[in-house]
Amino acid sequence: MTGFPEKRKLRIIVGISGGSGIIYGIRLLEVLRQLGIESHLVITPAAKITLAAETDWEVSKVEKLATVSYRINDIAAEISSGSYPVDAMVIIPCSMHTMGAIASGVSDNLLTRSAEVTLKERRPLVLVPRETPLTIIHIENMAKLAHAGAIIAPAMPAFYHRPKSIDDIVDHMVGKVLDLLKIENNLFKRWTGASSFLVQESDQ
Repeated sequence: MTGFPEKRKLRIIVGISGGSGIIYGIRLLEVLRQLGIESHLVITPAAKITLAAETDWEVSKVEKLATVSYRINDIAAEISSGSYPVDAMVIIPCSMHTMGAIASGVSDNLLTRSAEVTLKERRPLVLVPRETPLTIIHIENMAKLAHAGAIIAPAMPAFYHRPKSIDDIVDHMVGKVLDLLKIENNLFKRWTGASSFLVQESDQ
């Protein structure tokens, strides 16, 4: 029997690689879960090392935040195929190693293969690098991926919303990523014009 399938939940692949700033990826998973959005998680071995270095989180608890979690070498997983319906993919943080592999078309693990599929299927791919300073190789890889259709969204903190904690800075970045995916959120105070922040001077 043929027909149209019932409408499914929004489905997002979340990749967490070994760059610093792993809390961004964890927070994104938390928010997607709160919003009832289906998340498919791939964590690299380097990311697990970063997790232990930067947080008190355990890998198993991070994996439980996702709807589905995959092994990095599970190259035959459903998300490795363009026939599996996915709405978008985010790699947060995206290490320069992972970015270089994707830019070079090297898809030797599930994370880079899923990114390759996302690009070839013309689906949104958001890459969140956290690296400084940048070499010309980094910059050229970013340009190459941008030309291929990826969105490069460096984890650069903003201060117009007057963050009072690290959580505020993390939420701002995660909120910006959700904006890029056209997912409504209220994780940060949005810019409403300079006049709302400035004290009006009296006439002289």
